[in-house]
Amino acid sequence: MAQTISSSDAVQDTAAAPNALAPDVPTSTSAPAAGTEHGILMSEAALAHVRALRDKQGGDLCLRVGVRQGGCSGMSYMMDFEQPDNIGEHDEVYDYDGFKVICDRKSLLYLYGLMLDYSDALIGGGFQFTNPNASQTCGCGKSFGT
Repeated sequence: MAQTISSSDAVQDTAAAPNALAPDVPTSTSAPAAGTEHGILMSEAALAHVRALRDKQGGDLCLRVGVRQGGCSGMSYMMDFEQPDNIGEHDEVYDYDGFKVICDRKSLLYLYGLMLDYSDALIGGGFQFTNPNASQTCGCGKSFGT
């Protein structure tokens, strides 16, 4: 059973230039967490915040990142906590020092190279997605198009 990350954690999307390929170096101002060979990159700040949220939930949960139809620009980001037992054969698993981030292969087509960052700034804080595959984004920062 998936547990959705609280909607009080703001989400922003920062799109790269249209038709950009996955970057060799993350464009976030925060340093990426260990393992930049991952298809989904996380800054140290994002990893620390997600771990803190997981600890509040209790248990050994993974973070599932994906996309779904909807939103102002056609697709919206999705992040849920999920039990490790729910990892399927069509999921890619990225290990960040014992914390697993999972993404289904279909979503990964739209998210490969994604940099997930987190800021606790009063204005514009929360989770921020830098998606090199997005050619358009919505002002709300929760949806994108390719």
